[in-house]
Amino acid sequence: MKATKAPAKAPNGKVNWVLFNPKTYATILYLLLSLPLGIIYFTVAITGLALSIGLTPLFIGIPLFFGVAKLLNGIVNFEQSMIRQILGLPNPPVSYPSNQQSEAGQNWLKRMVRDFDGGLFIRNLLLVVLRFVTGIVFFVVMVTAISLGLGFIALPVVHIILMNEIQLDILENSLFNYFHIDWTYNQQYMLYVGVGLVLYWIALRVVTGLMQIQRRIMYVDEPYQQRSVSVEAQLHASVQSQYYEYQEGQPTQGTRTMQPAYREL
Repeated sequence: MKATKAPAKAPNGKVNWVLFNPKTYATILYLLLSLPLGIIYFTVAITGLALSIGLTPLFIGIPLFFGVAKLLNGIVNFEQSMIRQILGLPNPPVSYPSNQQSEAGQNWLKRMVRDFDGGLFIRNLLLVVLRFVTGIVFFVVMVTAISLGLGFIALPVVHIILMNEIQLDILENSLFNYFHIDWTYNQQYMLYVGVGLVLYWIALRVVTGLMQIQRRIMYVDEPYQQRSVSVEAQLHASVQSQYYEYQEGQPTQGTRTMQPAYREL
C-alpha cells in the first residue's frame, strides 16, 4: 500500500481583472503606506536594539531586548495578516501551547526568555530591514508606473485647460510635428488616451506583481505550507501504522491454517 501524497499548496490569492477589482486598489493603498510604515518599523527596530545594547550594564537592556524581539514578531505578524486581508487569504490555524496553564503563574521575564527563538528573531529583524528597502523601491516603482499612465490619460484635459486659460500649446513641439504627421488635436487626444489606458493597465499588473513579491518576502504562505505538511505526515503515519498492523496479522493467520494439515499427515 502506498500513501498518495498531495503537494503542499498555499491558497492562490491572485488578483484577476485588475482594472475593476477592489483588491487592486487596496494593494495600491498598501504600497502607498509601505513607505511610511517601513520607515517606522526600521526606526523602532534599530532604536530598540541600540538602546537594549547600550543599557545592558544597567540590567534594563536585557528585558528591553526581549521586548524588542517580541515587538518585531508582532510587526511581522501584523504585516502578514494585512497582506492576507488584502489578498483575501484565509486566516492560518492558531496553535495554542500545551503548557499555557503552567506558564500563567510565571514571571513575565521568564516567559519572554522561554518564548525567545534566536533564529526567529534574526529572521524577523532581516524582514523588517528588507521591508524598509522594499517599501522605498515598491513605492517609487508603483508611483512612477501609475503616474505615467494617468499622465497620458489626463493630457488632453490639461492641454485644453492651458490653451483656454493661458494660450499655452504643450503639443506644439510633439512627435507628430517632428515627423511631419498632420493629425488634428482630437486624433492626438484619442491616441494619448488609448496609450494611457494601456499603460495604466500595465501599471496595475505591475502593482499586483509587487504584491505577490511582497507576499513571498514576508513568508505569508508559510503557515499554510506547514499545515499541509503536517496533515500529510499524519496521513502517512496512519497509513503506515495500518500497513504494519496488516503485516503483523498475516503470519498468525498462515500458521493457523497450516497446523491442521500438519496433524493429518
